[in-house]
Amino acid sequence: MNSIMKIYLSRPGVICAAGNSAEELYNATCRADNSCIKKRLVDGGQEFFAASVNKDDFASVPTFDSKIIRIENAALNQIENTVSLAVKSFGADKIGVCVGSCDNLTELSGPSHLEYFTSGDFKDYSIEKQSAQYVARFVKERFSLKGPCNTFSTACSSSAGAIIKAAQLIKSGICDAVIAGGVDIASDTALLGFGSLEAISPTPTNPFSKNRHGITLGEASAFFVLSREDLDKTGITLAGYSESADAYHMTSPDPEGTGAAIAMESALKSAGLTPKDIGYLNLHGTGTKFNDSMESKAVDKVFGSVKVHCSSTKGTTGHTLGAAAALELAVCFEVLQSDKKEVALPAQHWDKLQDEELPVLNIVNEGDVVEGIRACMSNSFAFGGSNASLIISKE
Repeated sequence: MNSIMKIYLSRPGVICAAGNSAEELYNATCRADNSCIKKRLVDGGQEFFAASVNKDDFASVPTFDSKIIRIENAALNQIENTVSLAVKSFGADKIGVCVGSCDNLTELSGPSHLEYFTSGDFKDYSIEKQSAQYVARFVKERFSLKGPCNTFSTACSSSAGAIIKAAQLIKSGICDAVIAGGVDIASDTALLGFGSLEAISPTPTNPFSKNRHGITLGEASAFFVLSREDLDKTGITLAGYSESADAYHMTSPDPEGTGAAIAMESALKSAGLTPKDIGYLNLHGTGTKFNDSMESKAVDKVFGSVKVHCSSTKGTTGHTLGAAAALELAVCFEVLQSDKKEVALPAQHWDKLQDEELPVLNIVNEGDVVEGIRACMSNSFAFGGSNASLIISKE
């Protein structure tokens, strides 16, 4: 394994409720705009706040036409020229696919099961419609690729794991480039499931506030082409990364944030950077009582007196589950690619009433700008203590 090989990131393809490109998403986060979060009625009559996309805004696709595949395809449209360049440069057999997702097409299987329980007939349902691999297989088949094809489903850190595995495939020599990212939707099944856990906020999510009450789900698709060559001439690399596991509880994080801190510290070490080198930190920041508490402690442990500029962009996008890590890395990418002397930072939509029982974080608010950012970190901390931290930097 070549540990010093540079892994370059292409410009990302992005579809989400807050914008249909990385630039639109970034601008929405800088405004701390949460106007895309609206009440949604689900089967059974319950209402939840969610950041939903409109399926009809995107072209249909063959085989299992669905919202999740439509938004995946739309994001892939934005990077198809880079994929074509990668195929021309390296060959289809040296290009892999790594996708993070949790949904398993419940938008198709859910109604089919409801039909079965009411009429005894599955109609057009097949078990393949619940196959975790389909979102990755779709990418491979769309571009006629022949390299490894993997789906990652570790809840909120799924696409971080996909991006890390992509880098490892390239460094090992198995691949020269990998299409990596994530896609997920807030299906009725997901909304009802998180609702049964009492994890969904009755109002739009309010991360790190003393008044926080839980998550708001969102929908997104975000993809990069990772490569050993700078195909898009972005000069932005995946400088460091790390994963850790709490093994603390099935759903609750370690309250002291030990595993989260290990992931951040190890990512810094792998990048050869110190906390002072990180110009912006995208927090996992779900808005739940326990996640925000443990992440505050972990950030304070790792960054201490540095007081890194940080924010949770989930107040703008909602929590996009398996797509969250890739979507938030796209926000960090836009921060780094700015050629302005003063760069606007992604702001956090919240009531600005920080929980006084937790370490004080240097949370970005609308209008905050900084100079000279060379590196960003993004955190993703999932159910069961599946933690990941990614660092990207500008050459």
